[in-house]
Amino acid sequence: MSLPTISELKAQAKRLRTAVPVVDGKPLGHGQALELVARQYGYRDWNTLHAAAGNGPKVLLSLGDRVSGDYLHQPFTGEVIGVAAVGAHGHLRVTVRFDEPVDVVTFDSFSAYRTRVTATVDEYGVTAAKTSDGVPHMRVRRLAS
Repeated sequence: MSLPTISELKAQAKRLRTAVPVVDGKPLGHGQALELVARQYGYRDWNTLHAAAGNGPKVLLSLGDRVSGDYLHQPFTGEVIGVAAVGAHGHLRVTVRFDEPVDVVTFDSFSAYRTRVTATVDEYGVTAAKTSDGVPHMRVRRLAS
């Protein structure tokens, strides 16, 4: 089972405080609510759950997801048409079909358009491969539905 993000877990704690405002005759504090949420997920305390869920935004992509980002310095929107897990570190091989072709050449004298691309991204949706100026080849994120 994958865990919700930290912000989603904190929102659950906030909802719990609203739903159960008093415990043992005392107001339920935010810290207590966080500890209760941690126990609901099987963790001994909030710090352990927080470490397991991670601090950063994770990208979870599925077939058909609408995505946006940048590829070789060019902004794009598109659809995920292929996705596969790669290794044990949360990396994904993702194929994106762009809504509009992306020109991957920066010279004024000619163009080279791509309509789809396959790249391996980490759990943040960023490629390890970088352009000559140090920018990741691709950054991708799922659009809110």
